[in-house]
Parts: sequence; structure tokens; C-alpha cells
Amino acid sequence: MNSIELSDFQISNHQPLCIIGGVNVLESEDLAMRVAEKFKATTEQLNMPWVFKGSFDKANRSSLDSYRGPGIDKGLEILTKVKDSFDVPLITDIHEPSQAAAVAEVCEIIQIPAFLCRQTDLVTAAAKTNQIIQFKKPQFLAAHEMKNVINKSIAAGNNKNILCERGNSFGYNNLVVDMLNFQVMKELDVPVIFDVTHSLQLPGGLGFAAGGRRDLMLPLAKSGVAQKIAGIFLETHPNPDEAKCDGPCATPLDQLPKVLEELKALDDLIKSQS
Repeated sequence: MNSIELSDFQISNHQPLCIIGGVNVLESEDLAMRVAEKFKATTEQLNMPWVFKGSFDKANRSSLDSYRGPGIDKGLEILTKVKDSFDVPLITDIHEPSQAAAVAEVCEIIQIPAFLCRQTDLVTAAAKTNQIIQFKKPQFLAAHEMKNVINKSIAAGNNKNILCERGNSFGYNNLVVDMLNFQVMKELDVPVIFDVTHSLQLPGGLGFAAGGRRDLMLPLAKSGVAQKIAGIFLETHPNPDEAKCDGPCATPLDQLPKVLEELKALDDLIKSQS
């Protein structure tokens, strides 16, 4: 299913670029609302489809002392307020099969984290909600192996699947993005999203947490958009140095209008070509 209907737009490699944007982890309701307000204003001005992203739990943190999030109950409460306030569809990730049903009541897209996309019970539980499922491609898998993940979802009765590129492990504490992966995954007849934020990670690079290269976000994002894909996954923060998770990868919130304007211009150009 190369095109997926969502709200009043389509997520498709052939349609205008969709922005999956928001925060990494839900630090507070105030932060989520502030970031959502900026995304809403910017995407409306540029006429870009947008899905708000925020995690209620980050279960794969480097350190036991790292902030994980507000938990599912408070997290879904915050996400519901964002949804109602800004009339925006939502995406969040789950880590356990038992979370799927509750998340499906609030979010139009359920995300399966990269480290967990081979967990059959988790994939099946998410698929059975009949919501859209976005799978992060693991850092340790080849692009063509994602066909097996999609087939698990289809076997559970769900054909509304999206694949998300986020780089591959390259030695210790480093990720690289193979641009050929976009074409390989597009051949699986699904929309492809580029998680540029987490592709900037230096996993474990700080010893106690992941490092990152946020200053390189825009050129990397443009490289992905040039592959004629469905969307960009982008996390922001008003002050990335104070973010509770993946601050070194987060785009400063005040840079969002310039970033999206440039990505839209490139996407328009690429998709105007035959």
C-alpha cells in the first residue's frame, strides 16, 4: 500500500512531503504545547501535512539514571490535549504488546522502535489495532530485511505500514545512512519516512548517553528528501542542550521555519520531475 490516507492528506512517496515532528520525550505538557504550536503555525503557513510526535516512555535509554518520560497514562493525556488543541494526528511508540490498545484509542499511528521491530508479539498487537504502523528500521538490519517485518503486520490483518530509515551501525558509536536504502524500501510498496534526527546520533557517544551532530541535520535531511520519499521525521526542542533525551540531535525550535521551508522547496522540485 504505497499511499496511506490520514486525516485530510495522504502519506505517500509520490505526494507532498509529510512532516512527523514534535519532541523526543514528553518532558511536560507546557513543552509539548509550545512545540506543537510552532509546528502548527509553520506547517500551515507552508501548507505541509503534519503529524505530532511525542514519546510517553523511552525504554531504551543508555543509562538507568536517564529520564524515561511521564508514563503511558500521563503521556496519553498530554497527547490528547495536543490533538484537541491543534487538530493534528498523533504518533507515539510502544514497547509492550499490552500498550497497543490504549495507544490506538488516541494515536492514528503506532510506532515500533528500531530495537523492537522483530518482536513478533509486539508487531502483531500493534497491527491488530488496525491503526497505521510505522516501523523504525533497526540499526543492525539491511533494508531488504524489512519485508519480513511488514509481512508480520500483514499476516495480522494490517496493510497500513510505513518504514522509517534511521541509519545503520558503523563501527562503535556511529551511524551512517545508506541512501540506497530508501530505494530498496520503496520497492516494498510502502511509504518511506526519513528519521533524520536519530540518524544524527552517536550511540553511546557520551558514555552515559548518546551524542549527536545536530549541526548537520539540514544537509542530511535534504539528502533524504532528494530520494523522493513520503516524509521527514524531525524532533525539536527550545533549548536542545537542556533536553532530557537526545538533545545533541534535536533541532532548535527557532530554526524550524527555515528548515521546513528549505525541505519543502526541495521536495516540490524533486516530485515535479517525472
